[in-house]
Amino acid sequence: MSKDALIIFDTTLRDGEQSPGASMTKDEKVRIAKMLEKMRVDVIEAGFAIASPGDFDAVKAVAEAVQTSRVCSLARALEKDIQVAAEALQPAALGRIHTFIATSPIHMQYKLQMQPEQVIEQAVHAVKTARNLIDDVEFSCEDAGRSEIDFLCRIVEAAIAAGARTINIPDTVGYASPEQFGHTIEQLITRIPNADQAIFSVHCHNDLGLAVANSLAAVLKGARQVECTINGLGERAGNAALEEIVMAVRTRADIYPVETRIDPVHIVPTSRTVSTITGFAVQPNKAIVGKNAFAHESGIHQDGVLKHRETYEIMRAQDVGWHTNAIVLGKHSGRNAFRTRLQELGIHFETESELNTAFTLFKQLADKKHEIYDEDLQALVTDTRAANAAEHFKLITLEVQSKTGEIPEAKLTLSIEGQEKSVSAQGSGPVDAVYKAIETLVDSQASLELYSVNAITSGTDSQGEVTVRLEKGGRIVNGLGADTDIVIASAKAYINALNALFGAHERTHPQGTGV
Repeated sequence: MSKDALIIFDTTLRDGEQSPGASMTKDEKVRIAKMLEKMRVDVIEAGFAIASPGDFDAVKAVAEAVQTSRVCSLARALEKDIQVAAEALQPAALGRIHTFIATSPIHMQYKLQMQPEQVIEQAVHAVKTARNLIDDVEFSCEDAGRSEIDFLCRIVEAAIAAGARTINIPDTVGYASPEQFGHTIEQLITRIPNADQAIFSVHCHNDLGLAVANSLAAVLKGARQVECTINGLGERAGNAALEEIVMAVRTRADIYPVETRIDPVHIVPTSRTVSTITGFAVQPNKAIVGKNAFAHESGIHQDGVLKHRETYEIMRAQDVGWHTNAIVLGKHSGRNAFRTRLQELGIHFETESELNTAFTLFKQLADKKHEIYDEDLQALVTDTRAANAAEHFKLITLEVQSKTGEIPEAKLTLSIEGQEKSVSAQGSGPVDAVYKAIETLVDSQASLELYSVNAITSGTDSQGEVTVRLEKGGRIVNGLGADTDIVIASAKAYINALNALFGAHERTHPQGTGV
């Protein structure tokens, strides 16, 4: 018996980016979008085109770069939003406008300050406006999880009649529970006369840790699109994790009457890329993509897996992109072998200059480390792009003295707008001393919101990857740095964040857009 297709709608680039500090540049969005396309994601929500010129440019760039996945832009149920979304999507081979309005009593009363009939009227007008501009229109009922079922039936029926071919029922605040949410989807499909003319979708938030469970409950009751993000990224507690939805459906084919077209072997590389770009580390015990997801510490488990893998593993690690990732590359390796391995990891450089820089950095790393891992190459991409970007600040030299019983001191030289300046400073530790020295020269007046260190691989020669988050005037930026010397990695990360802070303001978060 053939199964229904489950459409995977990825909103990493839109809702995922609404996580404070997860803002992405246009080039980073394109890079992730290409990996999602390679994974065979059905719909890629590239952004909220009207939010800022940077968001508009990013949606347009993704629309130009992606050919086989459908590219979507979010738009409020307002004519201007919809027109701007359509303009940004013009280059798309396959495009979709995703328009929404709030439908819960609390949102209609306090946020919209509109009567239910006015909300329906505006929703219908928005869908008709969008349909005049593009063939594929999705309509969402914001805060559907707390909306009254009778009103949901009325507004969804009207939206379908107006031309929406996908109806999204979001649990915007993560309030639903699986049985109740599945029942809501079932009622809508059963009670709405023209329900057969649209695909029902769900978009669940993870405030109670139930986003994946709620999404899968909805699938069992007839939903045929799930909106999700890589690593479960998203504002507050995040969204349903794409990797968990896909592998649950694939692994429990005996329960779920659907199948996706996702090629899961690209899941782990894409997860790593999103983590590196956003600075949001994946917890070790995260399902599917955490580094411990297929690790076995217990002797009983190890013995069982050695005798027969399925005793303790319900999935093959290789199927989602995990593999023995020590690569036979070193200081004597050629450019072609290096380029080939990058391509296998889904890493592509736009120019030969970027590849040359990456290869030079690779050679430098090979002098420090005996074995180079895939994770090292992922981190190397960040350094490459930083080296090729126009930088306000650049680290020239760094010397740190740290002795037992003495106050650590850092001496560094920075290039600031091409002019070299040197300084020394003391701190409570070597990293603190380095950051105080940098601030003596830069005086950013930004507050340090996050300083995080992760070992990229194992071993004492592992690169340390440092994430720094700075906040100034409501703007939040991330900085990343990697090096076998953790103090140098820390300096790189801080300077990377400063360059983002003082660079062009590409993005203003549309916080509270919902859905």
